[in-house]
Amino acid sequence: MRVLSLLGRLSILLCAVCCAVAGPAAGASGQLSVNTQLKSAALGGEMHALVVLPAGYATSHVRYPVIYFLHGLPANSSAYLHNAWLSSLAAQAGKAILVEPQGAREGDTDPEYIDWGVQRNWATYLTKELPAYVDSHFRTIRSRAGRAIIGVSAGGYGATMLGLDDLDEYSVIESWSGYFHATDPTGRDTIAAPPGTNVHTLIATLVASNRSQPTFLGFYVGRGDPIFVPENEQFNRELTAAGVPHAFAVYPGGHDVELWAAHAVAWLGLAFKHLATPR
Repeated sequence: MRVLSLLGRLSILLCAVCCAVAGPAAGASGQLSVNTQLKSAALGGEMHALVVLPAGYATSHVRYPVIYFLHGLPANSSAYLHNAWLSSLAAQAGKAILVEPQGAREGDTDPEYIDWGVQRNWATYLTKELPAYVDSHFRTIRSRAGRAIIGVSAGGYGATMLGLDDLDEYSVIESWSGYFHATDPTGRDTIAAPPGTNVHTLIATLVASNRSQPTFLGFYVGRGDPIFVPENEQFNRELTAAGVPHAFAVYPGGHDVELWAAHAVAWLGLAFKHLATPR
């Protein structure tokens, strides 16, 4: 299973979205965590997201960039709450609103962040409904210059696929130990998926887009990752051949939280360098 075994350690329009917000919880770094509940037309039900507000948010009038962070799959409906290791590291890297959305639910544990059809349109929820809600309820920089999408494992695939499919929305895309085409729950076998979900086929779109709206694309993998090293190296070669600027690294380590936490500050720092600053 891609990430499930690690959990112990680890309407498109605004009018189609409504929410209930749990009381904020203060973190040790001065951040505030808000567990939001949204009614999604794309998914036909209520969804959740953890919104982590930077220290000083409550007493300022500043607008902040937003980092959307996708968890691994397969997972249950509460997996979005299991990235507690990330919040304090994000605070060390810079000031942004961190949004950790629910990416799975009971009966749909491995949707791969893809639009599959009626009430299973995960991509639409994550790239349209959720950002519309976040922009309308929090002080965000409401443009691609103020949005990053990042993920681990299957979340890295989701972040890269969704980001390249919607370059008008995100200026920063990162994959940490991810892959670049839809797979089964083991991560080893390719599954049939809708057009536009194979990241390798989206490189030409990125080439054309970079002329008018530059995008920072970065990804890494652990050298001891049992599955995903070859495809990461392949994607690096393809981007290089296409002349696409990007960052790529292979680190000592496997496919686990230890690797991601060790490099989180550095890679979030790269994201901050390419995002609009709080203002």
